[in-house]
Amino acid sequence: MAEPQGDVSAPSGLDPRGLGFMCGIEVHQQLATGKLHSREAGVLYDVTATTVPEAWPRTRRRLRASRGEGGAVDVAARFEARRRRRFEYVRSPNAGLIELDERPPLPLDDDAVDITLTVAALLDACPVDLMQTMRKTVVDGSNTSGFQRTTLVARDGRLATEGGDVGIDVVCLEEDSARKLEAIDTDDGEVVVYNLDRLGLPLIEIATAPDVTDPDHAKATALALGAVLRRTRRVRRGLGSIRQDLNVSIACGDRVEIKGCQDLEWIPRIVRLEMARQLHMYRLANTLRERFGQPPLPPDRREDDEASEAEVAAALEVLVPIDLIDVSEALAASSSAMISKGQGAGHVVLALVLPRMAGLLGTKSLDEDGAQLPRLGRELAGAAKLAGVKGIFHSDELPAYGIQQEEVAAVRSMLEAPEDDAFVLCLAPRWQATLALEAVRSRALAAFHRLPREVRNVVVAKGAPADGTTTPMRPLPGGARMYPETDVPPRALSAEAWATVLEHLPPTNEERRLRLGQHDLSVDQIDQVVARERDDVFLEHLGTRPAKAFASLLLEHPDHAPEFLAMLLDLRGAERLSRDGVKAAAEAFPHGADEATVAGWAEAEGHVPADVGDLQSIVAAVVASRLDFVNERGLGAIGPLMGLVMAEAKGADGKEVSGLLKDEIQRVLA
Repeated sequence: MAEPQGDVSAPSGLDPRGLGFMCGIEVHQQLATGKLHSREAGVLYDVTATTVPEAWPRTRRRLRASRGEGGAVDVAARFEARRRRRFEYVRSPNAGLIELDERPPLPLDDDAVDITLTVAALLDACPVDLMQTMRKTVVDGSNTSGFQRTTLVARDGRLATEGGDVGIDVVCLEEDSARKLEAIDTDDGEVVVYNLDRLGLPLIEIATAPDVTDPDHAKATALALGAVLRRTRRVRRGLGSIRQDLNVSIACGDRVEIKGCQDLEWIPRIVRLEMARQLHMYRLANTLRERFGQPPLPPDRREDDEASEAEVAAALEVLVPIDLIDVSEALAASSSAMISKGQGAGHVVLALVLPRMAGLLGTKSLDEDGAQLPRLGRELAGAAKLAGVKGIFHSDELPAYGIQQEEVAAVRSMLEAPEDDAFVLCLAPRWQATLALEAVRSRALAAFHRLPREVRNVVVAKGAPADGTTTPMRPLPGGARMYPETDVPPRALSAEAWATVLEHLPPTNEERRLRLGQHDLSVDQIDQVVARERDDVFLEHLGTRPAKAFASLLLEHPDHAPEFLAMLLDLRGAERLSRDGVKAAAEAFPHGADEATVAGWAEAEGHVPADVGDLQSIVAAVVASRLDFVNERGLGAIGPLMGLVMAEAKGADGKEVSGLLKDEIQRVLA
């Protein structure tokens, strides 16, 4: 394969085919059911770190990595275990002993299994005969047990998209993790606070084959998957209810899993930036190898020679030693606020020399669209931050951050580092600075090789992607991560049960429109009811009620229970609530109310329809009192006189008043 072409400062111009682009998508969708293994309610509470009720109990834990069934400790688990983090769990009302891992889990929730099988059928996937729940090691604290339960339900499906069919590798049913409320830095490590309300909610995980052809096709695939899931009308909606992970590689790089792609509009840009990053890191690797007299990397990872790479790694272990030096003294009088504050708190400044790497760490610069260009210094900082530090200082960007040139020279002198050497500084408690710089060295050595397989996270600012770039999160998990769950019995799927699923597939949107078309609805109402996924609710509660009025209520008040809205129309039909009173009642009772309460409120507030006989008398009196105006304006007087009648006849129906006014005016003008 020829050397890859393309300008990393212009990601939109990179050629996916020419670069050997490969991409697959993983979608995680919350289901609208109770929890998967505990039968607790699937409720999410609107609380933050500062608004958690004091009555909610809290539990503190530490997690440790353990060996899997094969006797090995997963690489991601081993990394997390070194971070010295502690975890505090806030027990919401829907978190019991199972959520605390103090009681065995219950079997899979029936509704969740049914929804997952339905989705598998919609994707033409083949179900497994026996659903075996597995444990997937997770030691970032988001699961109190140290693992996530996941069950393979189906595989080998197919999804139709605008850019061509995409294979579906697996459809799984798994538990969601706890929600992070805050992280508190301490000198002894980080304390992470989680809310247990989300822990155990059922998720469908759908993983596609690497059939995505380009960045725009990635977005189209995510949209198509979302449409399949929403077709069931049994999945959760709203922010955070669906998450997309992108698996991206180009030939000169390797597979990277990108998390945090919540906004589908950002997917093409995130993918293009990852292509640019992988291209940059490949070129940087060969620049580094040239400086150190090592053989270049081939342009295609399939051409890598394992023995040759092992020799390069062994040579670099000697050429880039792990020699951490305390340079706090050189910065003791620094004018940098960060340095003085840290040293005042008892922190040290440790330094790591990176031989012959001066000028290759890079400084901050932007691509044509305003995103940060990839650079090694940012990758090193990302690795250090995983140890819990705020960041690092490196020689390519100094002087900066209040550190003066003479202080840089003093550090270089103390390190006895020539000008072609780079160095990295870390300000933190000694144990943490040591861990951070060890991670920096590992990342620097990795830069000489093929791009590392890892999980990365989209950089978020103010709740949205900052620019589409990513930072390292953890190593890509290996096979040692998964082992059988012995507390949940396997669940068999019979041919009859699968046939029942196939016979009861949810209708398509076109079929839903046809169903609604049988009722007295406008085309716009039909489109809106389907788009907002209210058609099943509409048909279930319509009965003999006026279709247009009920559809309008459902669309205008999506947070109200449909039973309450139907009851308002029943009160109107019984002439106990006026037409305008229906809307007023919906606003007056945001959480609903019983029939007697609403009827009493309507009487007290004047929202009961006026007596027709009395209303006719009021209309006649108003017209008679404004006879000159009526003679002058004719039917044009209806609008101005409406207000006078409505003021006299509180609770009157506006449409009825308009009709009576028209009749009376026509009578006096005849």
